[in-house]
Amino acid sequence: MRVLVVASRKGGSGKTTLSGHIAVEAERRGAGPVALMDFDPQGSLSDWWNQRKAETPVFVNSTIESLRSDIERLAGSDIRLLVIDTPPAITGAIRDVVDVADLVLVPSRPSPHDLRSAGATFSIVEGMGKPLVFVINGATARARITAEAVVALSEHGPLAPAIIHHRVDYAASMIDGRTVMELGNSGRGAEEIGLLWEYLARRLGMAAGERPQSVLPHLDEADQAFPQTAALRAAS
Repeated sequence: MRVLVVASRKGGSGKTTLSGHIAVEAERRGAGPVALMDFDPQGSLSDWWNQRKAETPVFVNSTIESLRSDIERLAGSDIRLLVIDTPPAITGAIRDVVDVADLVLVPSRPSPHDLRSAGATFSIVEGMGKPLVFVINGATARARITAEAVVALSEHGPLAPAIIHHRVDYAASMIDGRTVMELGNSGRGAEEIGLLWEYLARRLGMAAGERPQSVLPHLDEADQAFPQTAALRAAS
């Protein structure tokens, strides 16, 4: 079983929406069964799941005290991926969650405040010796600040090739427990999430025919596999 933790010090980065979408996309791509945990006191992910009609992914209630034993129990079952949503702060409890991660995904909106916060999150995760991937979330199409964010985040660590743009469909789908992939008119949003999952699956060693990887590749390797990110970086 692989554990993906979605973390950011900045509120409003879109952690909950990404957590739900990644879990559903992993199920859709045959990487399930997938389980979700919600450690955000606001409980937005659990609220979304309670509205969901589909039976997957499953939801697991846990506490910081029981987290490791719950993970051991899940690892002994048929769960292949656990996605954990976290509060918008780095506390001692969040360090406990990050400590069980195989990979930490740090979403950041393309704004100065968010980018500074993403750098601080990177320092904490790196200090704990955990692999990390950034993803730009809530971007505006063709905005210069998006290209600038690509460069800024790339200086800190690996950046996912999928840029998640600001789309009404993301918020609209979450109201009734769905994702953009499950909307009748799913299009660009579904493509973005699909590309993000393909990248995360490779980093988690869950892509078809690949062995688990414990060390993230250098940016050059990611650029070879996903040239659209390299093009954005070069255009800035």
